[in-house]
Amino acid sequence: MILTKLTIENYRNIASAVFEPGRELTVICGKNGQGKTNLLEAAWMLTGARSFRGARDAELVRDGAEYAVAEGSVEGGERENDIRIFIGGEPGARKTRTARVNGVAHGRAGNAAGTFTAVVFDPGHLSLVKGGPEGRRRFLDTALCQLYPGYVTLLRQYTRLVTQKNALLKQYFTTPDADGLLDVFDERLAKSGAELSRRRREYLAQIGPEAANTYREIAGGGETLMLRYEASCTDAADLARILRESRRRDTAAGFCTAGPHREDLSIFVDGREAKRFASQGQQRSAVLSLKLAEAAGARQITGEHPVMLLDDVLSELDETRQAYLLCRMSHRQIIVTACDASLFGRTGGKICRMENGVLSDG
Repeated sequence: MILTKLTIENYRNIASAVFEPGRELTVICGKNGQGKTNLLEAAWMLTGARSFRGARDAELVRDGAEYAVAEGSVEGGERENDIRIFIGGEPGARKTRTARVNGVAHGRAGNAAGTFTAVVFDPGHLSLVKGGPEGRRRFLDTALCQLYPGYVTLLRQYTRLVTQKNALLKQYFTTPDADGLLDVFDERLAKSGAELSRRRREYLAQIGPEAANTYREIAGGGETLMLRYEASCTDAADLARILRESRRRDTAAGFCTAGPHREDLSIFVDGREAKRFASQGQQRSAVLSLKLAEAAGARQITGEHPVMLLDDVLSELDETRQAYLLCRMSHRQIIVTACDASLFGRTGGKICRMENGVLSDG
């Protein structure tokens, strides 16, 4: 997968920019707060996913502007595609993201998932180990949405059902035949939720060995990494049973307390739970291993390397991890931000600069 050109308009602090990265390494240099990450984020938006920084769509539009656009030309699957992500809406209305691929409207941006595949790694991802389970579920779901477009529909369906069930649970004691309505929701949740959980388990089983091998290499063979998905069920019948048994707890709490939206990915270093016992260096090695395994998994599934988007990651890693990451940078497109391009030594590649939202060649 190659991003050949990215055109941006009204995106955060970038009024307009045309970015043509090299086919392997491109380094975007500049001081902090100049817009380097904004450029990287705009490239990420072409995947159809939400901001990797957790920003709302309205926050992506430049101050004073009504809309923002990220438009990219990508090569992949022996063809070229043009992807246009539009962020906007009627004046006063909530801003949304929509997509066009090769001039054809796709509706919501997520419907374009799979056209452009990328793996992003930014300092915030270091919380994957010690943060809450929501971030680890998002890691799995984001990867699966890019690799299997049908997963987007499945995830939306399950999320919508949980939202609707939660609304009913809040009004449970004042809603006629609430139990009958909950039975209908639980039947649908059992089917879609069990499939969601199965897909996550299968994906983790695929990338887990690669993550373990990568961690072993980074650690010099002295430590081990193990990933375990904490599934809520084994199949639809099992999830249906769990939902029935949690009914009383759900009605008391006012929300759905069981199901794949509560699942977690456990990470172990040398057999001990990483979020409780891992050192800062071990946490960074674990996250780096997960991200490189994600890229390897995408290569295995799609037949192409995803584009690697690395936001100021070298400054977060020690020299050993920097060297390991740099040695994995060949034969794929990598776009990286840095305050100082000298960190990349003899790696070569194209240098660009960002200052006050203005992009220029280095």
